[in-house]
Amino acid sequence: MQAAVGDRLHIHGHNVGDPDKMGEIIEVHGKAGEPPYVVRFDDGHTGLVFPGPDAVIEHPRRGNGARKPAPAGKPAPARKAGPASKSSAAPRKKSK
Repeated sequence: MQAAVGDRLHIHGHNVGDPDKMGEIIEVHGKAGEPPYVVRFDDGHTGLVFPGPDAVIEHPRRGNGARKPAPAGKPAPARKAGPASKSSAAPRKKSK
């Protein structure tokens, strides 16, 4: 796991119903972006974190953040609504 100052740390909840924790990495104490990290969480508290397998580093877009525009041209044709297609699987044999 590697991170830089300004990246976001997203820690998923451990149990059903537990909220995720998210925060901004404000210091990197390991070599080459490795943990531990000092994180300022969205709820306001700051702490030293050694992320576990339930954590993900979210890297913000670098530069101006602009996405590549969609190619120009005709829009894709609309799909026609109709009956559901039949399965292409072979019919099953009836059991006796």
